[in-house]
Amino acid sequence: MDLAFIPSPSVGVVHLGPIPLRGYAFCIIIGVFVGVWLGNKRWVQRGGRSGTVADIAVWAVPFGLVGGRLYHVITTYEPYFGPNGHPLDAFKVWEGGLGIWGAVALGAVGAWIGCRRRGIPLPAYADALAPGLALGQAIGRWGNWFNQELYGKPTDVPWALKISSDPAIGRIGGTYHPTFLYECLWCIGVAALVMWADKRFRLGHGRAFALYVAAYCAGRAWIEYMRVDEAHHILGLRLNVWTALIVLVLAVAYFVVSAKKAPGREAVVEPGAQLAEGADGAAAGDADHSDDAKVSVEKPSSKAASEDDGETKTEAEAGADGADGASESATDEPGDKKAEDAADAPAGDAAKPAGSGSTKKS
Repeated sequence: MDLAFIPSPSVGVVHLGPIPLRGYAFCIIIGVFVGVWLGNKRWVQRGGRSGTVADIAVWAVPFGLVGGRLYHVITTYEPYFGPNGHPLDAFKVWEGGLGIWGAVALGAVGAWIGCRRRGIPLPAYADALAPGLALGQAIGRWGNWFNQELYGKPTDVPWALKISSDPAIGRIGGTYHPTFLYECLWCIGVAALVMWADKRFRLGHGRAFALYVAAYCAGRAWIEYMRVDEAHHILGLRLNVWTALIVLVLAVAYFVVSAKKAPGREAVVEPGAQLAEGADGAAAGDADHSDDAKVSVEKPSSKAASEDDGETKTEAEAGADGADGASESATDEPGDKKAEDAADAPAGDAAKPAGSGSTKKS
């Protein structure tokens, strides 16, 4: 008896009137938004314009969805083009079946078209988007939980996934390894690894993206080995295991060659972004300077007015003082001076008879 397990949802779709709301589609959509959001932040940090990542994603996402579906249909063609297959079911993406290998490959073609239209190097764009892709995959994997698909071997561990029986598709109920959860956690770790390495070593020229691919493939190889769903085998290994190993080797080779050929990071990731920012800053600066000019024009004029008032006042005061001095000088006549001198003379001199001279002795 299983004491603990992860339950699976009883239904993977909820109908809002005639509109079906599918859990698988919601997980894919949320994953895309999270990937673009994080990619945009990283693109701006690397010197690009905000919104460029979303503009290019308009090309990359549709191409990626088509590529993911094509890879799934080609490598698992029996339900669609086998003896009892239904070809139209190949278009039912909401029922699951998106191969990450095809999604990344054809998504890169769409991204290349978008980058070319904007004059942006594809490796720089891929570096900025790499951790967001890993997080988007982590969220998108929960769509397999809603559809009760792509689980691993039977197990009774406490975190086992409970799967319900469905004779229509040959699904046997029981508890299995939740490989969707393993891959979700692995992708979160890959995103953290890429962001740390990119910040620590300043990865550029596609090396951050190569690290993401290599790290993801390393985990996908052993997770894929645990799965029990139908798949083609080559030399005893599942096709996707071989794909993961081959892509891993190619990613490591690209990383090494790129590091020797073009070390460091791109100086410019989006031509014109710095000029646009500089123009915006200059415009803002001109606006500030114009405001300062207004203030400086107003302030000196008022200051000059106050100084003029002061000078006018000083001249008036000087004139008044001059007038007072002139009036004082006018009142100080010579006669008055003689009168003052006479008043200050000794009293004996004043008592001498007028006309008396010096007296001779007899």
